[in-house]
Amino acid sequence: MNVYDFDGTIYDGDCTLDFWRYCLRRYPQALLTLPKTIVAAVKFKCGLISRDIFKESFYGFLVYIPDIDRNIKSFWDNNCQKIKAWYYEQQKHDDLIISASPEFLIDEICKRLQVDYIASKVDRSTGQLIGANCRGEEKVKRFTTAYPHAIIDSFYSDSKADQPLANMAKKAFLVNGNKIYLWLKESEMCGAKKNT
Repeated sequence: MNVYDFDGTIYDGDCTLDFWRYCLRRYPQALLTLPKTIVAAVKFKCGLISRDIFKESFYGFLVYIPDIDRNIKSFWDNNCQKIKAWYYEQQKHDDLIISASPEFLIDEICKRLQVDYIASKVDRSTGQLIGANCRGEEKVKRFTTAYPHAIIDSFYSDSKADQPLANMAKKAFLVNGNKIYLWLKESEMCGAKKNT
């Protein structure tokens, strides 16, 4: 099985931010949550609150979005072209996408791609996280729970925060735009240091 991060990896950008912008253009009342989100962002950058608390504050805009499912479908009608061409060229039926973006947003695009996914569980009405944000070590926990005997043949991500999943894979690749580089796992980095 090949495993892919989503945002910045096979999707050109951050789909959560793109969806937020999409919603603000259509439902300006969602801007009412912006001051609270800015305060939360500053607190997060200063280390005063966790990433999960910041994320919940950000997702607060969802309370102003009517008919969320219709808006998600419309969003992907306009944004599915941001899936990178190189992914389509190597896509396989058993690919898995694992993302920190919310399930309710990732679900629709993964149905269109016909692949499975693991993502952050977020209440689409309130923006509340249901469990931990699917990032870093949490991705490993979620993956091993869902696929206890699976072997990751190749893993792709644009983020060093995904080092724990990269370490599990037979091969790992770091994505920068449309360029793909071999990603050294921690065990390989240690070996490289010993040989220098």
